[in-house]
Amino acid sequence: MRPAGFEVAPWHLSWRGTDPDAMAAIESIFALSNGHIGMRANLEEGEPVFNPGTYLNGFYEQRELPYAEGGYGYPEDGQTVVNVTNGKIIRLLVEDEPMDMRYGNADEHEWKLDFRAGTLERVTDWTSPTGRKVRVRSTRLVSFTERAIAAIRYEVEPLDLEMEIVVQSDLLANEDVPRPGNDPRLAAALDRPLVGDFAEAKGHRGVLGHHTKESGLRMAAGMDHELLGTNSVNCEILSDDLARLTVTAKVQAGQKFTVIKYLSYGWSSQRSPSALRAQVDAALATALDNGWDELLSRQRKYLDDFWRSADVTLDGDAELQQAVRFALFHVLQAGARGETRAIPGKGLTGPGYDGHAFWDTETYVLPVLTYTVPAAAADALRWRHSTLDKAKARAVELGQVGAMFPWRSINGEECSSYWPAGSAAVHVNADIAYAVSQYIAATGDEQFEVTQGVELLVETARSWASLGHHDLRGDFRIDGVTGPDEYSAVANNNVFTNLMAQKNFRDAADACKRHPTIARHHGVDDEEMAYWRDCADRMLVVFDPALGVHQQSESFTRQALWDFDSTPKENYPLLLHYPYQDLYRKQVVKQADLVLAMYLRGDAFTPEQKLKNFDYYDPITVRDSSLSACAQSIVAAEVGYLDLAYDYFAEAALTDLHDLHHNASSGLHIASLAGTWLCCVAGFGGMRDHNGSITFAPRLPARLHGLTFRLSVRDRCIAVRVRPGEATYQLVYGEPMEAQHHGQTFTVHSGETVLEIPALHHREPPTQPRHCEPYQREARL
Repeated sequence: MRPAGFEVAPWHLSWRGTDPDAMAAIESIFALSNGHIGMRANLEEGEPVFNPGTYLNGFYEQRELPYAEGGYGYPEDGQTVVNVTNGKIIRLLVEDEPMDMRYGNADEHEWKLDFRAGTLERVTDWTSPTGRKVRVRSTRLVSFTERAIAAIRYEVEPLDLEMEIVVQSDLLANEDVPRPGNDPRLAAALDRPLVGDFAEAKGHRGVLGHHTKESGLRMAAGMDHELLGTNSVNCEILSDDLARLTVTAKVQAGQKFTVIKYLSYGWSSQRSPSALRAQVDAALATALDNGWDELLSRQRKYLDDFWRSADVTLDGDAELQQAVRFALFHVLQAGARGETRAIPGKGLTGPGYDGHAFWDTETYVLPVLTYTVPAAAADALRWRHSTLDKAKARAVELGQVGAMFPWRSINGEECSSYWPAGSAAVHVNADIAYAVSQYIAATGDEQFEVTQGVELLVETARSWASLGHHDLRGDFRIDGVTGPDEYSAVANNNVFTNLMAQKNFRDAADACKRHPTIARHHGVDDEEMAYWRDCADRMLVVFDPALGVHQQSESFTRQALWDFDSTPKENYPLLLHYPYQDLYRKQVVKQADLVLAMYLRGDAFTPEQKLKNFDYYDPITVRDSSLSACAQSIVAAEVGYLDLAYDYFAEAALTDLHDLHHNASSGLHIASLAGTWLCCVAGFGGMRDHNGSITFAPRLPARLHGLTFRLSVRDRCIAVRVRPGEATYQLVYGEPMEAQHHGQTFTVHSGETVLEIPALHHREPPTQPRHCEPYQREARL
């Protein structure tokens, strides 16, 4: 069911109330970020708080990975995102009484995340324990246009009589953070990871500099202020970890006292403390020169441009319409200004998974950015390229050639301490190559292709040539790997992995053929390209002829079935209640694996195979991962189970808003949020881009009356509108292009092209494991 505090609206998300049990998730859901700076939605007054998170993308502390029994090739060091200096704090004292929501009474309290303005607004009417009434309004933003800047406008208004107030605006480092439990998805706790380098205060400005104890990264954080209605002001350094501006004022009833707080952050692995100080000072000067109104205006313009090319509209379900825009907003926040940094699995909304990036980025997030904000997708791929030296060194360590990209990482080095689900999940190489080829085909970005793309395709193709081998029958095998399904580890010939590697081989050979000079520069000759094509042509794709289905991996369909009927609801997710060695021996699927292959490599399956495979694997998939529902929705829509696809779509869209995995407190599931867009565009829109060709096969579930979306393709923008029985295609700008609609070739041009949607033969969908049915909720019409 929908949490009681949320209100449904098309362009914003609001939460009313002060439910302490909801605080942890609310801090994540209403977090702000621009891909460089991330700020959880903590109260400005500092307390109560669950996790006072402020994060800088790529800024981490190094820690020793614990092993009961080590082994060759095990990563020695882990990396954990650091909660950096907190600039959100603006403490308020009303007639010497600290404003604290746990005391007195909050008569009204509301958070509002505005998807078009790019701001988080908060209004609180508070009565102190002594009966004084005050209204606090705050608006905060993390700027999309000024990468290093965040800002808060904080207003205090007496609601009864004149009052004396004191405002303390802080920069605070080394705050306490929650200790993790036994859930491996949570982050390690760091004990005061920041060491002071400098602390300075002058006028309304304070700046703190720190470095991490082990990783040696340096950062600086600064604050400056505009004040209205003050009596006295004092800015001072109280310690290496605390700078404070103290303001006193006497405010009449009905008048407002306002603080505008500008924040700046910078970090580096190489620059000196003085250089970082200068960087922060310069950013603050820019913010003050622009002023609050200009920052707001630029934020709105940036988002106007984004929504013009990225918006998805749904007719028939107001809650899902809101959820889709919420999802797109957070995907944009995760990747907009990362610039040579990774896109973590939780974005910058919380410390879950230690702030690591996974294959989620390339497989789920980058397709969204590629077709909406292609520059952000290119930046994420450039980050992968910047870590290529580490991936090549890891390949040597593992006795392979080419590059072996990490399963989880912040700086490009492997951080997975459980190798069967980490180091063995080598499909990450092909996922990266897939994203590279998709981006190049969708944008035609030749500069990226020659400077980064070709090399990424070459080194990943070389890894598959090293990992696999031809058997006596001539088949190319890839043995001993883990596919997307982490309940099946170290298996032979995982179909997803083999098909993705097959595409990697062919794309690398094609790229080298297009750019022979670049290929020679990387040591690729005709013989190597011919070998890649041979490996692709002879790739083993395992199939069970008795059942008429593809095997997720070799012999998978011969394993014992998991006893779903005897598994109680409270024992999900299974990984927290059963040993992996038991899960590995059974037919139970954590998340879409073969089904995901039928989406990404749909060109390798016939329609009949897709239907038969879906009918076999859906009843054994438990969706203990947030990565699953969107993939199942896309393929369910393709094979004709539209109502089931709709339910899976709702589950993907509401994963965090309804906290379906009970861990939104540690950050949002950015891949599932991206999957929400994929459900709309690839699922109900039927968009595919196999081999660079754009095709559509749209169909609507009964509970939707319409769907509209846009795509950016090679300097063009295409608008697609789907209604029951028909689809309309129109070129918003750019040159006309060819596409397909349910197999029919047509030209997309500036005029509307209306095409009929073929009738669908009704089929009864498969049933899911007990307690694993798609999430059901009340539709908000």
